Amino acid sequence: MKLLGSPWTRFYSNSCCLCCHVRTGTIILGIWYLILNAVVLLIILSALTDPGQYHLAGTELSNDFEFMDDANMCIATAVSLLMILICAMATYGAYKQHAAWIIPFFCYQIFDFALNTLVAISILVYPNTVRDYLQQLPANFPYKEEIMSMNSICLIVILLLCLSITLAFKAYLISCVWNCYRYINNRNNSDVLVYITTNDTAVLLPSYDNSANDPGKDAPPPPYVAA
Repeated sequence: MKLLGSPWTRFYSNSCCLCCHVRTGTIILGIWYLILNAVVLLIILSALTDPGQYHLAGTELSNDFEFMDDANMCIATAVSLLMILICAMATYGAYKQHAAWIIPFFCYQIFDFALNTLVAISILVYPNTVRDYLQQLPANFPYKEEIMSMNSICLIVILLLCLSITLAFKAYLISCVWNCYRYINNRNNSDVLVYITTNDTAVLLPSYDNSANDPGKDAPPPPYVAA
């Protein structure tokens, strides 16, 4: 017996992180992202309740940046709420085995992976932008002086190495969510083609629903006719 599938079937696996099912891994991943975005939303809301925490008070540019800060806070709040909704949908979809609910979270993962890839490419093509970015950081930023004193080549290599590890980890998480989507989709799909090959012949087996609803199974046997 063999299942007919696409060439991508060889890359399909039901295990995640070498210890749990892809469905369980997707639920854990959705809950983790849900907690992170909930914490970010709480920080943003706490900053909105105390405007002195994020406004540039006491500077000449405070009036110029006041509207931009309010707009950024509103955008960040909307993005956090959207991410909470997407993560909740993915968690619910994996738990209740609704494949369509996982698609928005999978699209977010692809978008996040693409952004990190563009960052890595920009660092590789324009390495001088790293120094410019570090110079714009606040003076009290942790380890700013130590990072600035490093050799430019070593700094670029370390950044690219960290980004490569991050991209590899994100790609693995994308594959886990994709395998969970395929597992749920195939589980809910009753039209899987199953063939039995015997003596160079192939027989198409009907689906379970069609077999269960077949009225011929309850029909009486044919009458006996003497030869």
